[in-house]
Amino acid sequence: MRVHLVDGTYELFRQFFGAASRHSDSHPYAAAAGVVGSTLALIDDGATHVGVASDHVIESFRNDLWAGYKTSEGMDPAITLQIPVMERALAAAGFTVWPMIEVEADDALGAAALLARDDERVEQVLIVTPDKDLGQCVVGQRVVQFDRRKREVIDEDGVVAKFGIGPASIADYLGLVGDTADGFPGLPGWGAKSASAVLAQYGHLEDIPKSAGQWDVPGLRGAAKLSATLQANFDDALLFRRIATIETNVEVGTVDDWRWQGPTAEFDAVAEEIGSPDLAAYARRLAPA
Repeated sequence: MRVHLVDGTYELFRQFFGAASRHSDSHPYAAAAGVVGSTLALIDDGATHVGVASDHVIESFRNDLWAGYKTSEGMDPAITLQIPVMERALAAAGFTVWPMIEVEADDALGAAALLARDDERVEQVLIVTPDKDLGQCVVGQRVVQFDRRKREVIDEDGVVAKFGIGPASIADYLGLVGDTADGFPGLPGWGAKSASAVLAQYGHLEDIPKSAGQWDVPGLRGAAKLSATLQANFDDALLFRRIATIETNVEVGTVDDWRWQGPTAEFDAVAEEIGSPDLAAYARRLAPA
């Protein structure tokens, strides 16, 4: 079997700023309906075991670690309104849904990927999101990312090709360069190229020699300044890495729980509520006999 783990928050944004935004007269829950439709389309394409993680609230424990971490402030209310609607509609459609509060959707995806990876019945785990944070969960061709918009599968070689480092160093990389989307800055002067070059040699922050004179990083410029910045801000780098690290101690059930067995009895009413009654017929057609 193959397991599909869907980033519901990303999908909701994709729908909201995609098809739903192109129609001024679209239903208030059009983006939520779009997520349900696209998740059913995974079943139509042959998926059998599907879990969907969402940020039920945008804030998480990471806001306690860094004051500037992303919040729901400034988000379009038309999106936040649809988060619980999407979760309820997906559950009514028969999908396993993980609405995250203390931790984030990424953490549930990482926990589920680890659990599925260790199940010998699972041939491949597809984490359905292009989010770079999830690159740290990729393992060979067994656990991969799937960018539905580009129809692109990102395996371990793909992570290396994109970042110049393996999955095990992704959190360290983000600790150095930061992540503006998530609201933490990284270290001054450290950019993608320098972080990639240094971590390609040393792997983790603790393994980078303290003196630039000990660095063996071909083609790197400004090593002395980078080293001085790292040593002066090492605690910040560790903190940012901690923020970027996917938590895998999250309850997500079992692989067998994620098997889609068709819509629930209430899905007809929910599909009507979200303005897409045709989804009910679509789900019934896909349901196993």
